[in-house]
Amino acid sequence: MIAKKPSSGPLTRVQLLYEIGLSPQWQLRAQRAVALAPSRVPAPLPDERCPAAANAITAITELAPSPAATGVPALARSQAIAGMSWEQLQHSVTSCRACVLCQQRRQAVLGVGDVAAGWLFIGEGPGAEEDARGEPFVGPAGQLLDAMLAAIGLQRGRDVYIANAVKCRPPNNRTPESAEIATCAPYLQRQIALIQPRLIVLLGRAAAHALLGEVGSLASLRGQTFAYPVPQAGGRAIPVVVTYHPAYLLRTLTDKAKAWEDLCRARRLMRATQAAAAQAAPSLPA
Repeated sequence: MIAKKPSSGPLTRVQLLYEIGLSPQWQLRAQRAVALAPSRVPAPLPDERCPAAANAITAITELAPSPAATGVPALARSQAIAGMSWEQLQHSVTSCRACVLCQQRRQAVLGVGDVAAGWLFIGEGPGAEEDARGEPFVGPAGQLLDAMLAAIGLQRGRDVYIANAVKCRPPNNRTPESAEIATCAPYLQRQIALIQPRLIVLLGRAAAHALLGEVGSLASLRGQTFAYPVPQAGGRAIPVVVTYHPAYLLRTLTDKAKAWEDLCRARRLMRATQAAAAQAAPSLPA
């Protein structure tokens, strides 16, 4: 869950990274890259300089999007959401009363960023500050996420979209329950279909549960590359990487290096995916 802002006032990014041992910022270090094993995802480009994970697992596991709650009303609701535009989706999320999370929210939080982004980051759910401001990842965990993005050459709002598994804040920032995640799943699936990102990064167990289902612990999901099918993209599957939530990293400093490995592997996958797309594109006549 999104970490609450310290009572003493917000920290600057430099102060925050210093506190977790990442000062001045996460930087790329020259190190031998480990080549990915053959899979449906193309091999990484040779100029990638991110350090590779110690146990690079590259077999792609194809998983269908997690189903919404069963029943005729739920099916009709899912079908309606599947045909929505961005404007309709925002209106539907804002007025949604489909689960108990709506009872204490100040506002629903759909997401933020480039709606044609190549990168899609999915977190758990809004925290207190996100609930107040209507934007995901705006507290200390959001500052860390921005630093993580900057470390791999990305910036919030530029080729990056940030969403959450659930759109309303769970009471007391608790972890969303399975039924709540399932109820919000059609919204997340529609966001993915509209954005059609080239890569999805899942931040934390709740996000992994939302997209992949109950397929194991977060530790067991790290290092794997999953494939999210997108029918609207002509059968193209989107590579999916799982890593730790920034709020967890603020509490567990020893795992920050593992998250860095995950980000570097995600960047390799993105570069390889972009290269494959460029090769597949028809050449223009001279």
